[in-house]
Amino acid sequence: MIATNSEPHWFKSSFSGGSGTECVECAYVSSGALVRDSKDVDGPVLHVNQTTWLRFIAALRHDGQQSP
Repeated sequence: MIATNSEPHWFKSSFSGGSGTECVECAYVSSGALVRDSKDVDGPVLHVNQTTWLRFIAALRHDGQQSP
């Protein structure tokens, strides 16, 4: 039997500022993504289902391609 790690691997966006003041962290899970405040790692965690997360990411990518 292969052991699995139940702890999510949290990461910050490469676009997060270096000051560490207004960051969120995300973690991918089999059912979607988890989001939390990086300054309150023991605080609430938002679970976003996979379909919604993929639509969110697609919208960000699309918006990033728009010219001002």
